[in-house]
Amino acid sequence: MSGHHVKRVCGGPPGATAWEAAGLAWLAAAESVGGARVVPVLEVTDDTLTLERLHTGHPDDTAVEAFGRALAATHDAGAPAFGAGPPTWTGDGYLGPADELLPLPLTGHATWGPMYGEERIRHTLRMGRERGLWPTTSLFDRVADRLTAGDFDDDLPPARLHGDLWSGNVMWTDTGGVLIDPAAHGGHRLTDLAMLLLFGGAREERVTSAYSEVADLPDGWRDLVALHQLHPLMMHAVLFGGHYVGQAERTAHRYA
Repeated sequence: MSGHHVKRVCGGPPGATAWEAAGLAWLAAAESVGGARVVPVLEVTDDTLTLERLHTGHPDDTAVEAFGRALAATHDAGAPAFGAGPPTWTGDGYLGPADELLPLPLTGHATWGPMYGEERIRHTLRMGRERGLWPTTSLFDRVADRLTAGDFDDDLPPARLHGDLWSGNVMWTDTGGVLIDPAAHGGHRLTDLAMLLLFGGAREERVTSAYSEVADLPDGWRDLVALHQLHPLMMHAVLFGGHYVGQAERTAHRYA
């Protein structure tokens, strides 16, 4: 890796670049305990983020699997609470494309279900209804009720999540995967895996398989992946509409 890349966030909400930099630093702190590599931050201004330039490559299967195990170590580095943001950040964060970042609540919770139900599902439902989506359906409310009641909780502690880990936010170099563009916060480790699988393919399946060999996951975790995909599907419906609206509704129906 050499050189640098300047990412511009012009017209974004105040602190958007600092939010991303705080997340990258928090994730990078886990590298010392075997966590996944994170793109280094070189400079932060009000509307730019200067990052070390990464060169895309074609890692072999061994490197892909190593990334899966390293991601487990990043998660194991932990967070103070479910929903908590990076320690150097105060207030809510942001999630979404650079040209339309939406607020991401960062209220800490002792258990995962209430955080996911209130700060992710209901929060996104309100944003959707403001844009004319889901005006009468109660599917999402019923899912949120079950989450808040703890129906899907387990004993796993809060993980240090990337928070927006779709396949495009792993930069693949010849030596393996590097994390970029996070919305880092404390959450359930399945949330990152579910996002990888939502928009991924064979490589992301290999990452997840290697991850599951070294990490604690709840019994029947494959059946819970779609529950963790519900929030990103709702966000995509809010941002882009189209088939995501119905896909989110069908996913909610499984858990309502």
